[in-house]
Amino acid sequence: MAVTETSAPPRTSWLPLIVVVLTQIQASFAVNALTVSMAGITTDLDTPATSVGTAITAGTFAMAAFILLGAKIGARFGTRGVFQIAVAIHAAAMAGVAFSMSPAMLFIAQASSGAVIALIAPALTVFIATNYKGATQAKAIGFLAAAIPLAGVLALLLAGWFAETIGWRWSFALMVALGALNLVLSFGVKKVPAQPNLSIDWTGAIIAAITIILLSFGFSGLNTWGLWQATDQAPFDILGVSPAPVLIILGLIGGQAFFAWVSSRQKAKKPRIFDLRVLATSSELAVTACMATMLFVGTAANFLIPLYMQMVQGLTGIQTSFSIIPYTLSIFLASTFVAYLYKAFPPRVLAAAGFVVVAGALTLLAFTVRGEWGQAFIVVGLILLGLGQGSIVALVFNTLLSSAPKELAGDVGAWRGLVHNLSGSIGIAVASAFAVGLLAATLQTSADEHPEISSELVAEVNFNDVDFLTNDMLAERLGATSATDEEIAAAVEINAEARLRSLQLSLLGLAGLALLAIVPATRMPGRIDGELPEQVEPNDPDTIDEATPLNPAAETPTPVGVHRSEKKVQ
Repeated sequence: MAVTETSAPPRTSWLPLIVVVLTQIQASFAVNALTVSMAGITTDLDTPATSVGTAITAGTFAMAAFILLGAKIGARFGTRGVFQIAVAIHAAAMAGVAFSMSPAMLFIAQASSGAVIALIAPALTVFIATNYKGATQAKAIGFLAAAIPLAGVLALLLAGWFAETIGWRWSFALMVALGALNLVLSFGVKKVPAQPNLSIDWTGAIIAAITIILLSFGFSGLNTWGLWQATDQAPFDILGVSPAPVLIILGLIGGQAFFAWVSSRQKAKKPRIFDLRVLATSSELAVTACMATMLFVGTAANFLIPLYMQMVQGLTGIQTSFSIIPYTLSIFLASTFVAYLYKAFPPRVLAAAGFVVVAGALTLLAFTVRGEWGQAFIVVGLILLGLGQGSIVALVFNTLLSSAPKELAGDVGAWRGLVHNLSGSIGIAVASAFAVGLLAATLQTSADEHPEISSELVAEVNFNDVDFLTNDMLAERLGATSATDEEIAAAVEINAEARLRSLQLSLLGLAGLALLAIVPATRMPGRIDGELPEQVEPNDPDTIDEATPLNPAAETPTPVGVHRSEKKVQ
């Protein structure tokens, strides 16, 4: 009697996951390293601390501008090949940051890195969807989700240590080496077949990119060009009006044009860069509002807190790193374990509770920040902020994905990437402008109320051009004026109080915004767990209609850490 031999299932290669995790670290490390290296960059490049925030927004705005197009290009020309080119360009951009000799060079290099991340990010999910199935895929998603906060912790430790010892530039030199390693390892990942017949809506992509670029320059210029009245730093003005609000208005008009264009393409059943069925209901719009608000608030707080640590308290990079680690780990833990609560509580309850926690944490921070960052209440505030932020970000993305039809997972991923980067960048830009505006107003009022500061010195100081400065920086700048030693001492004391007050009011403003987000949170739909969609053959773009399923992998790969629902629950 013959014995039938059953072939063992093929062993799963973990090489694609290694490439995915290391590349995610490469992409995420750069932004965190800029934040930690703020003090060294401002000294080395002789630039205000808020210009570092401008460089960060340059990268995230660039990614947002091209995220809708990035996955289409990968699917059209082959995911692995496009990924390899993008990883190499990103490493070159990191070399540009490392060798930056001016704020402009830093800005350009960071913007370039953000643009190519729009090509890298979709490829990461394609690699997971095409190399892993079932339980193995779930593990791969978990590792990739963990790579994002892991990159943050590594950046805080390594970048902080480098900034204090051998110099902040070495953090980005390390990313050049990691990029080279990822490029070599990627040749071991199997190719994803290209889809040469895939049509790309170039017009929609261009409208989206121009719109986001206008918004990018508009919001980034609020601080230096002026909120309404043009400052001396503005490149031009329109009847004395700052170009910043003008560009923002043009960007909003561009956004309307983008949605009108996509809507017309959808009605004509033609290929489009984005499918509006992702936002077909009020529930999905509410989820987007919650996502945008949380990313705005969280990113703004994540910029203001290191700014305060380094520019107000004078902490070094490594001290800042250790101070922020509880916050970063809290985000990691919350985003990892919040899924266990999905079956016990509906998303609207979890989201509302999360925003209450975020608002409470920001309020606690606002009323407890003083000269010593190691206070127990501040540590508790950071942990609570991280728990609320991590829970909401993971929750709203999973909820949006499960609310939309399954075949639109790719479009949900693209929309999430756009909202994530655009909201976060606007958060940094607006928080920076708001904090500096409060600082200027407080300094002006305090200077007028202190008789020891002469009116001559007040006239010499341009309060429209103030920024966050350490006590030593302020004393050095006042040394070039007619200020006496007594006036310098009084000005340093006034500046210290004004810095603290502007931070407190900024945090309270963010807390109020978090509370307002409870309103859309109550309109969020329900969800059920699932798994990532597999990559399938693309549909004929000439036959796309409302009843024809779109290919998620061909449109835009589902982003990291997502569980796709098997059915929609309202």
